Amino acid sequence: MTSIDLLKFMLPDFLVEHFEVVSAENTEEILHLYFEEKITPPKEFNTLKLLSKGFQDEIIIQDFPLRGKLVYLHIKRLRWTNKSKGGIIKRDWVLVAKGTRMTEEFSAFLKEINR
Repeated sequence: MTSIDLLKFMLPDFLVEHFEVVSAENTEEILHLYFEEKITPPKEFNTLKLLSKGFQDEIIIQDFPLRGKLVYLHIKRLRWTNKSKGGIIKRDWVLVAKGTRMTEEFSAFLKEINR
């Protein structure tokens, strides 16, 4: 088992596959994990000539607690410029459960235990 496989047990799969951990801050009560999207153009736009134009504003979402600590994921997503036609392109990530600031998995878990 690789370290990537282990991370998939603790973090949402899309984060491990499409983002890199760039830093972490650990206190007694909170773990902050910082991610940046990997510089790989979206596959759905393979036919276009894209140029990375930096990151969008960071979003912060809450995930499952780890070892009794609150976990906050700080995520920076890339935006791309279409060199042929102009305009900005970005992946349509569904990172946050609707109406919350939590991952979808964490939100579903909380709903289930409240039943």
